[in-house]
Amino acid sequence: MDAAFDLMLLAGGLLAGSILVGVLSQRVGAPLMLAFLGLGMLMGEEGPGGVIFDDFRGGFLAASMALAVILFDGGLRTPIDTLRAGYKPAVLLATIGVLITAGITGAAAALVLDSGWLHGLLIGAIVASTDAAAVFLLLHQRGTELRRRVGASLELESGLNDPMAVFLTVTLVAFVQEGGVSSGADFDFWSAGLLFLQQMGVGLLIGVGGGFLLAQVVNRLELAAGLYPVFVTASALILFAVAQKLDGSGFLAAYVAGIVTGNHRLRADRLIRRFHDGLSWISQIMLLVMLGLLVTPSRLLPDLIPGIAVALVLIFIARPVAVFLCLAPFRFDWDERAFIAWVGLRGAVPIVLAMIAALSGVPDGSQLFHIAFIVVIASLLLQGWTIPRLSRALDMDIAPAPEADGRMDVDLASNFDRDVVAYTIRPGAKVIGKVISAIGWPKRTRLLTIIRDGVVLPKEKWEALEPGDYVLLITPPEFAHEVDRLMLTQENRRIRPVDFEFAGETPFRGIAGAYSLPWEPDEARSVGEVLADELAGRPQAGDVARFGTAALVVMEADRDGNILRVGLRLDAPTLRRRWRRIMERTKKRFGRS
Repeated sequence: MDAAFDLMLLAGGLLAGSILVGVLSQRVGAPLMLAFLGLGMLMGEEGPGGVIFDDFRGGFLAASMALAVILFDGGLRTPIDTLRAGYKPAVLLATIGVLITAGITGAAAALVLDSGWLHGLLIGAIVASTDAAAVFLLLHQRGTELRRRVGASLELESGLNDPMAVFLTVTLVAFVQEGGVSSGADFDFWSAGLLFLQQMGVGLLIGVGGGFLLAQVVNRLELAAGLYPVFVTASALILFAVAQKLDGSGFLAAYVAGIVTGNHRLRADRLIRRFHDGLSWISQIMLLVMLGLLVTPSRLLPDLIPGIAVALVLIFIARPVAVFLCLAPFRFDWDERAFIAWVGLRGAVPIVLAMIAALSGVPDGSQLFHIAFIVVIASLLLQGWTIPRLSRALDMDIAPAPEADGRMDVDLASNFDRDVVAYTIRPGAKVIGKVISAIGWPKRTRLLTIIRDGVVLPKEKWEALEPGDYVLLITPPEFAHEVDRLMLTQENRRIRPVDFEFAGETPFRGIAGAYSLPWEPDEARSVGEVLADELAGRPQAGDVARFGTAALVVMEADRDGNILRVGLRLDAPTLRRRWRRIMERTKKRFGRS
C-alpha cells in the first residue's frame, strides 16, 4: 500500500514540478521541451531523484499513446484554411524533404561513426523528421503567429512527416535484421514502395473516415457534458491503434482524424477543445519527463562528440538543403525559406524511433538511442532557444487574430450554425459612437442585448455603443473574426509598424512611381490586387511581399481574401542585409581593437 502512495506522490510531484520548471524556463527564455527533458534526467538514476526507470517497452507504449494524443490535438487546432494554405509545400517537405534529410545526415553519420552506410542511414532516418509536439508547442505556447503560409507549412509538415520517418526507420531496421549488404541480402524496393503506400493509404483512410464518423457520433450522443471530451480522446486512441493493427500509419490517422473532426461543428465543442489542450500538455510533459528518465547521462559521454557532429550536419546542412530544394517550386522568399529551414525542431519523435530500433535488437541499439537524444538536445539548444528572436529579426511575426474579450461559452445544439459571443467594449473600438443600425455587421449576425452600468438596456434605447458596454451577439463561426475587428481595439493587433498605409483599391502605378517600386508600365491594377497576386493562397493580415528594397504588408483583409488596407515599409530588412550589417559592425569593432 505504501508503495502505491509513493508512486502517486512521485507522479504528482513530477507533473507539478514540470509545470513549475516550465514557468521558470519561460522567464529565462529556455525551450519548454528542454526543461521537461532536463527535469526527467535530474529525477533519473544519476540525478538527485535517483529514480531507476529502464523499461523501454513500456516507455515505447506510453510514448506512442502520448504522441497520438498530441497529434490529434494538433489536428483539432488546424482549420481548413491552414490546410489549403500550406498542404502542397508541407507534403513535399514531409516526404521528399525527409528522404533528403535522412540521406545527407545518414551519410555524415556513417563517416563520423565509421560504422557502415546502413547504420548511418538508420541514424539519418531516426532524426530526419521534425517533431509535431515541438512545433505545436512553439506555435501555440505563447500565442505566436507567423506569416500564414510559413506557419501553415511548418505545422502541417510536422504533423505529416512522422509516417515517412517511421517507414524509413522500420524498413532499415528490417534490412539490418536480414543481414544488410554484408550478407548479400537484396533490398526489395518494389515491396518497400508498396508498404509505404499501404501505410499512407490506410492511415489516411482511417483518419478521414474515422474523423467524419467521430464527428457524427458525438453530435448524436446524449452524454453528460464532461464525457464528450473523454469519448473523443478514447476514439482518437482507437483510430491510432486500428491503423497500426492494419499496417497503416497510426500517426497519420490520428492527425488527419483531428483535422476532420476539428473542422466539424461539435456538440460541447469548446469543452472538447479545452480538455484536449490540457491533455496535450499532460501528454507532452509525461512523454518528455519519461524520456529524460530513460537516459543515463554518463552513458551518453562516449557518443557525445559523434552525436554533436551529426546534429550540426542535420541543422546546418541537411535540413536547409532539403527545405530549399522542396520549396523551390513555390513562391517563398529567401527569408521565409531560411526561417523554415531553421525551425526544423527535433523533439520526442527521434528518441521514440530510436527506441523502435533498440527494441528490435539492432546492433548498437543503445548508441542509436544516445545519438538521437544528443541530436534532440542540440536542436532544442541551438534552434529552440533562438527561434523567437529569429522570427522577429526576419519579420515573420504577424498579427494574431484578436481574442474576443469575455467571450461566453454557450453550448448550442450541434445542428445550429451560429455561436453566441460576448464583448466588453473598450476605448478605441470601431463601433463606438456609431448608430447601431448603421454598423456593418457581417451576414446573419444579430445583436442580442446590451448591458450598460449593470443594467440590461431595453431595445428601444439601443442607439450607439459606448465604452464599458457589455454586448451579446449571435454570429456564424466563419464570421467571428470580422466581428472581432469591429468590437475589439486595434491595440490587440501586433503588425509591425509600417511607413505608409493605403486603401487596397489605390492604383499600384501611383505608389510604384512615388516610391520607386518595380512595376510594369502597363500595370493598371490596384495595390491590393498586385499584392494578392504575389501572395500564395488567401491573404491575411500580416502577410508580406517584397518589391525591391521595400515591402508591402497586408494590414486588413476580409474573409474572401480581398485586401482592404495595405502598408508600405521602405528599405525592408532581409536576412542578407542583416548579415551584411552584422559583418560590417564586427569588422569595425575588431578594426578598432
